[in-house]
Amino acid sequence: MRHAQVYRWQVPMDAGVVLRERRLKTRDGLFVWLRDGEREGWGEISPLPGFSRETLDEAQSALLVWVQNWRQGADTPLPELPSAAFGISCALAELDDTLPVTADYRAAPLCTGDPDELVLALADMPGEKVAKVKVGLYEAVRDGMVVNLLLEAIPDLHLRLDANRAWTPLKAQQFAKYVNPAFRDRIAFLEEPCKTRDDSRAFAVETGIAIAWDESLRDDDFRFEAEPGVRAVVIKPTLTGSLQKVQAQVAAAHALGLTAVISSSIESSLGLTQLARIAAWLTPDTIPGLDTLNLMQAQLIRRWPDNPLPCLDMLSLEPLL
Repeated sequence: MRHAQVYRWQVPMDAGVVLRERRLKTRDGLFVWLRDGEREGWGEISPLPGFSRETLDEAQSALLVWVQNWRQGADTPLPELPSAAFGISCALAELDDTLPVTADYRAAPLCTGDPDELVLALADMPGEKVAKVKVGLYEAVRDGMVVNLLLEAIPDLHLRLDANRAWTPLKAQQFAKYVNPAFRDRIAFLEEPCKTRDDSRAFAVETGIAIAWDESLRDDDFRFEAEPGVRAVVIKPTLTGSLQKVQAQVAAAHALGLTAVISSSIESSLGLTQLARIAAWLTPDTIPGLDTLNLMQAQLIRRWPDNPLPCLDMLSLEPLL
């Protein structure tokens, strides 16, 4: 006998969270809970405003239709909307035990705030020192100076940078000018430095700073190819689609010798713990990019280990079915 429930949730965000020039005051999403006999599974559906092609209401409509069909015994195809397809596929994978329980809770910390304080925090970081810095939000020269400072101060630090296609070729070159050439090989990669892929490719070749594709994975004309200067792909499952599609992208990247990084779209703690399991399963040798929980003011249903944020239970959810 099949049972299912859909819940809607909302968690307040820290005041300083800005996405694509809009302030994100709350993170809103859906959970789907499936039960078949003694087995059950959860999934999160939370389109990211400014990044997902679908809205939360569109994802909700698609999810409710799929759940109603599933409860009646139909094995209907997953919705085409990426967030809905991903969340449902995770719930189904938990239901049939194909999503391994082992998780990779390592996270490349997201560096924000005063550079001098960051140096102290990163210097004390245990194990492999990999951190992430958002660039492109301020002047390119400032970004270059901050990155150079961190790499100079901590000789065993490797940085992942993310520009979200913010720079013109000129601004990208201004950034590179302030990064010592001797440190550039410790930039693990710079995600999408320029507005176009051609400009990003040229930047990588001219500067020796490796780049990674992120937004490009969702362009209709994107193809997985080995290219000079391209070192990695950053896969955000909520924006990608089903778990099967995520698997296929990881496999395509690995076949070309590229690093594949499983990355957050600011999911709740429940969604993040599932991403940690996916990372341990599909990319066990790569630290995932999941350091987004502290942008929120609470956890939901499942806790991230050792995180001090309060964890809200089922009573905080709004049942829709």
